Amino acid sequence: AAARVDVDLDLRRLAYAYGRDVARRVRGDLRYFAPDLLRWHLPRIGPDGLLRPGVTVPLARYGTGDGGRRLCLVVRTPPAWADAGQRISLTLWDGSLPDGRHPHPRPSARFRFDLHRHLWDARRAGELGERSGAGELGEKSGAGERAGEWEPHWAVDRWAAEARLVREAEGLGADGLVGVRVGAGRRLAVDTRDARVVRAEGVFPLLPDAATWVPPDVELLRAGLIDGDRLHPLVAQALGVRAARPGARDRERSGRTHLVDCRGARHRLALVDGVLSPLDHEPAEIRRESLLAALGGPPMPCLQVIDDAHRNPASLTGIRERLTHGDFTGAFDVMESLLGPGAHLRDGPLRDVLETALRRRIDHGLYRSGLGQPGPPGTEYRKGRAAVRTHPRQALAS
Repeated sequence: AAARVDVDLDLRRLAYAYGRDVARRVRGDLRYFAPDLLRWHLPRIGPDGLLRPGVTVPLARYGTGDGGRRLCLVVRTPPAWADAGQRISLTLWDGSLPDGRHPHPRPSARFRFDLHRHLWDARRAGELGERSGAGELGEKSGAGERAGEWEPHWAVDRWAAEARLVREAEGLGADGLVGVRVGAGRRLAVDTRDARVVRAEGVFPLLPDAATWVPPDVELLRAGLIDGDRLHPLVAQALGVRAARPGARDRERSGRTHLVDCRGARHRLALVDGVLSPLDHEPAEIRRESLLAALGGPPMPCLQVIDDAHRNPASLTGIRERLTHGDFTGAFDVMESLLGPGAHLRDGPLRDVLETALRRRIDHGLYRSGLGQPGPPGTEYRKGRAAVRTHPRQALAS
């Protein structure tokens, strides 16, 4: 729940359908399933780095003894129209019943985490350094350079070894060709017998993306653009870089005082009883100035700053990004550090952003319920607007 994973599997039903041995193996893998590590490595899209929508990523495969049918433990990302909160679902797939809710219910051949368990299994997270071809990260050249036409972000040195794993997993034998996707509409093949990259026609098993490219973490570390503090702790440990202890970074303190130039003086704004309020004006003056502003007069600077903060705060970009990536708690922490938990939102960009996030949550709920893509906004959306106006945190958390 903390990692925003919807669990769509039942181990009791699994044991009934496939036997206790299969259920025991699935349960054993789930004990070491690290959802935050998986989320770190899941494929993403630009420009905002959101999870790639509508994909089914296999995590593990299990033989069932039923005519060679394989059972797959998979995670799925919802389609783009229902990706509110960047949630993912964990389920089992055996090919018997299609999932009409999902655009691509079959396990992907391009994103095969069953061949890269170190991307989600806490027991094997330490394999990342070797499987990624990281080498010595302290060297800015050499380990990260490739000869000829190959660019540094292609893990050419690992292709042959990873291709053998693909062929063996498909029961084809270690020696032979494996296709490599090196761009839109462009494929090559790697020969596992001599590690040569050739142009070949035919149908071959595909090298997963996790084996085709150098992980972005490695590239950023080599370029000196990040340090261990920005990495997942298991990733930092696997790559041999030092990460700071959790919570070591300083956070913005809430309840701070804001200074405003108001009528030739520096006035203070701060949270009073959970609401952003001016400290250097008497209550009677505030009521009088608020009434004048409501009648169309120019508000005094302190009230103008408060009104702007409620409609279009300077931190709006950060709030929007947190909501888009599913960090609702962080978004409201930022908002409440400025406006206070008792603030009533006013019409403007901030309320529009919160209403959009709530509508996306409704879309995701419709998708999870199997109702399909929703039509025009209805009563639920209008109720959502009222909920955002009064209690935005509760509305988005429900």
